[in-house]
Amino acid sequence: MNHLMAGSPIQLYTDSSPNGFKITIALEELGLPYTLHHVRIDQGAQREPDFLRLNPHGRIPVLVDAAPGITLFESAAILLYLAEKTGRLLPSAPQARWQALQWLVFHAASVGPLIGQRVHFELFAAHPNAEAIERYRRLTDEAFATLDQHLASHRFLAGDAFSIADIAHFGWTHIARIIDFDFSHHRHLSAWHERVAARPAVRKGVTLPAPATGA
Repeated sequence: MNHLMAGSPIQLYTDSSPNGFKITIALEELGLPYTLHHVRIDQGAQREPDFLRLNPHGRIPVLVDAAPGITLFESAAILLYLAEKTGRLLPSAPQARWQALQWLVFHAASVGPLIGQRVHFELFAAHPNAEAIERYRRLTDEAFATLDQHLASHRFLAGDAFSIADIAHFGWTHIARIIDFDFSHHRHLSAWHERVAARPAVRKGVTLPAPATGA
């Protein structure tokens, strides 16, 4: 594991993946000091006993905040925690706040899992399954169309303000671009992606602990 910013109260255990990038982006956006631990999934580090004590499900990311004694896994929960901790990246006005939460849940329940299944069946399945590939291509495109329709009249998912909902979705659209899951025909979603990608903290966050590579 690599250790950066040693001695920080926040410890982040992560790898170069869409869910991991969500949290490095958030921490960079918030300017919070943290120690970064590189959990090398390709070497099976997520199954080591020390890591399983942090997350018994054996998945990254995991965030440990020593001062209040809080350990969290699941990227959506970590994003919510960081927003509540700092009072940032989650609008305070009720309508915008619930929009951000709605789109965060939409990502966690629909978009992330759908793209994840598409990645598996298109790129990693030992035996190609044409029906599964077609199913997840269709479902991810439907999810992208839903986002595109909303973003036609909103600069960010919760309105004018960048929020944890944008971070959550960008983690996966960033990877979709890298592995050529084309969504350029959704022009509003594509324009939103470029707006988010241009943010300095986002540019840095997707390089930690290392840039993603194509499958």
